[in-house]
Amino acid sequence: MKHIDLNRVEEILFAGAKIDKTELPLSEVRRCYEFLSNFSAEKVIYGINTGFGPMAQWRVDDRYLTDLQYNIIRSHSTGAGEPLPDIYIKAAMVARLGTLLQARSGVHCEVIELLAEFINREIFPFIPQHGSVGASGDLVQLAHIALALIGEGEVHHKGAWRPTGEVLRENGLSPMQIHIREGLSVTNGTSVMTGIGIVNQIYAERLLDWMTLASVMMNEIAASYDDFMAEGLNECRRHEGQQIIARRMRELASGGTRMLKREH
Repeated sequence: MKHIDLNRVEEILFAGAKIDKTELPLSEVRRCYEFLSNFSAEKVIYGINTGFGPMAQWRVDDRYLTDLQYNIIRSHSTGAGEPLPDIYIKAAMVARLGTLLQARSGVHCEVIELLAEFINREIFPFIPQHGSVGASGDLVQLAHIALALIGEGEVHHKGAWRPTGEVLRENGLSPMQIHIREGLSVTNGTSVMTGIGIVNQIYAERLLDWMTLASVMMNEIAASYDDFMAEGLNECRRHEGQQIIARRMRELASGGTRMLKREH
């Protein structure tokens, strides 16, 4: 399961579907990790052995590389306000999982396995509603996900906010370890805005379907003429969306007994 399509995402978010870890392309992820591990030896590479942002020109001593990855997670776990609703956090984790499954991030497999466990067990990291969201990434929001993955901060689990470490131990899970660049790989990206967008798209599509159904029901009750949704008339407008809605209305109206047809 390298690609998670929208139908599958909807099942995970709203129908309780689980991610089958046996279907994940972990061998590809492992090859990418091993490539980066070998390639980065004796080289200066941004985000692995350099500072971040304006500090990128500074080489970080090898003995501090693990601290470097932990510190980018902890330093960006800021923000303010109430936590995001669980549904958005879950969608953000699914989006992040989809990114890492492309096997281009150089992360260790345990990151993906732990993230899948968070999704399946509905362990939701605290993510404040207010924080930086921009072209360079949802840094604050994703840092809070990464913070939970390393066993720190708080998570919402089974209706209660609790220390992450306690919840991990109860579920028999170990925190994510830093191998090469796991801190940067989890923290940098736009998965939170993507997750929010996915949920809102699902809500919007459902609302559109209900509105279409309500319109058909109203015309059925009023015994309207059915030519407002006729295929030929709607094709004249050359609006693809209008034609799609008209087709959907004809499907919903099929079998109705009150709408009238015009004499030809």
